[in-house]
Amino acid sequence: MSDTPRRVPPRLLQLVDKKYISENLLRITLTGEALKGFPNNKNGSHIKLFIPHKGQSKPELPTLSETGVIWPKNRPITRAYSVRKYRADVNELDVDFVAHGKSSPASGWAINAKKGDCIGVAGPGGPDPLLATADWHILAGDLTAVPAISAILETLPQDAKGHVFIELDDLIDKHLITHPLGIKIHWVLRTPGAKTNALIKAIGEVAPENDVKSISGFVAGENSAVILCRDKLRADYQLTKKNLYAVPYWRRGQDEEMYHEERHTIMDQVY
Repeated sequence: MSDTPRRVPPRLLQLVDKKYISENLLRITLTGEALKGFPNNKNGSHIKLFIPHKGQSKPELPTLSETGVIWPKNRPITRAYSVRKYRADVNELDVDFVAHGKSSPASGWAINAKKGDCIGVAGPGGPDPLLATADWHILAGDLTAVPAISAILETLPQDAKGHVFIELDDLIDKHLITHPLGIKIHWVLRTPGAKTNALIKAIGEVAPENDVKSISGFVAGENSAVILCRDKLRADYQLTKKNLYAVPYWRRGQDEEMYHEERHTIMDQVY
């Protein structure tokens, strides 16, 4: 018997609910027969969304063969997102979108979508766990990282300690995030053109207690901020890939098609 996990083809799912978590964070809830069997312990992990083109009622999904992925002629719009939460008891999957415009392929779909609208989902994937076990944690990111950070915080033990830094373009997007009492959440306002990155400045203002023997980190969001935070945590706490996961989701001024290869180059860097 092979130990290789069975590859699951992309699932075609339907929207059953949507609600705003904050002014610019929109939660889409999906379901469908194809969702049954989705892993129950992958909240925060990466997924791929397959979005229909304008005029389509549903996306044309790729299929799997022994030699790899077979894409349809009318290839769907593809975007990387995070599992916010899967609830097996009701077979529902939550995915949070930053609602940054109706013209954007992904957020535009979410903003305009109605009950019954279809979208494809592949995955989940990514490292397991997203945050290494440690005495003290640092998590940092922007609004796009909030779904993964929120999911991670919900899995931490109640005696977990550390800090979370979330950079926002507008503090109107502050909202309640469930977290252990020993974790402090810092909402950081981004200041365009500032000499020092707001996340870097905020991270530099905290330090672990004297009895901390191990530290781990999670960083996600905009490319330049992720690299700066990753390098600071490496320099300050000598973190490596074993205890620091840093993933750039996007790059200011580029869409996902333009940025895809560069993101993987950064993720593959050795540290």
